Amino acid sequence: MRIVGGRLSGRPLLEPTPRMKKFLRPMREAVRAALFDILGDSVIEARFLDLFAGTGSIGLEALSRGARSCVFVEISEEACQIIRKNIENLGLSAQTRLYQLDVLKAIEYFHRQGEQFDLVFLGPPYGKELAHKTLSHLAAHPITTPGALVVTEVFKKESVQPEYGLLRSFDVRTYGDNRLWFYRWGDFQ
Repeated sequence: MRIVGGRLSGRPLLEPTPRMKKFLRPMREAVRAALFDILGDSVIEARFLDLFAGTGSIGLEALSRGARSCVFVEISEEACQIIRKNIENLGLSAQTRLYQLDVLKAIEYFHRQGEQFDLVFLGPPYGKELAHKTLSHLAAHPITTPGALVVTEVFKKESVQPEYGLLRSFDVRTYGDNRLWFYRWGDFQ
């Protein structure tokens, strides 16, 4: 596993141990490249939030491609250790924060603190309806700037809604078993 684009392109990332792969599934490099091709310049100078961060590959890719900062949220201690090592190995400590916390509680915390993000990615474990729950929670506890982008990765048979309050889907892409839903925050007609 490696960074696929930007100033850190080609740099290796630590992967989950075989035991961890039972509950942690990093996004394939080809899907990650497609995701960031779609996001394009919206990543530059963005305040990025990586929910269900796993190994941190999505947020680290965002930083490589010009994001201003990245906040990682992951509940697993083992995964947090991998994220910390990846951050350290890439020399990105000054641009990152890592919270070992339940994602819904983290959203509530950021909302109370008045934090706002320009780009949010969520890649929850499959089959637990966590994408739907998290998108609903984001709509109820706004932590995004006007026009912010929110992207979720789900199993292609998993369903999410096209709208969650002011979060409105504008694109859906399928890559094998992965489906990416793209949302924008704001009152757009």
